[in-house]
Amino acid sequence: MDKFIVRGMPEQIARDDLELLSGVETATVGHWRVFGFMDRGIQGLLRGKRVVGTAVTLAIPGPDSTLLHHCIGKLRPGDILVVDRLGDNRHACWGGAVTVAAKAAGAVAGIVDGPCTDIAEIEGSDFPMWCRGLSPITTRLYALGGGFNVPVSCGGVPVLPGDAILADESGVLALPPGDVRDVAREALRRQQVGGAREEQIRQGALLGDLSGASAKISSCA
Repeated sequence: MDKFIVRGMPEQIARDDLELLSGVETATVGHWRVFGFMDRGIQGLLRGKRVVGTAVTLAIPGPDSTLLHHCIGKLRPGDILVVDRLGDNRHACWGGAVTVAAKAAGAVAGIVDGPCTDIAEIEGSDFPMWCRGLSPITTRLYALGGGFNVPVSCGGVPVLPGDAILADESGVLALPPGDVRDVAREALRRQQVGGAREEQIRQGALLGDLSGASAKISSCA
């Protein structure tokens, strides 16, 4: 069996679908959808970032980032690299040089199911990253193996090459391409309703009355 699996690049999510999704908050989708949300331990390193893009996937083992270095230049504008660390939470595979390379290729973000390093360089590059915090212990070029554009698991979520990714300050959501438009439209509708409700509360309405919670309490009295 080959140590390295390197497959072709996935078809990118339609631009119109990504534009629609870009107005969505992950927490809005979390009001009704239960699938596709990565573990909440994967958090953004940069405040105030929201990104959408096409998942390009990578799986690399513990101390080794050989395949990451090899494939980082294959990324395209609009791609988000999703890295499965195969259970490792000790070694940082992503640092300053990888950040510069990913941004130069046009990628819009990176998501790592493990730690990163070189936070100052990531901030200096203004490159959105989601990961499990920071580590000073880095990977090396051991050529142990790995897979590029293979099905991966990131934050407990299966991610296929070509899936849509929405990431913001609340977390990361992976969506099959065919679900993007319906999910985005429903989320935008709910956000509009939510905005109107918040304005009613500012004007003196009670949240319990608007949400129906107070009626439920009264019916139980």
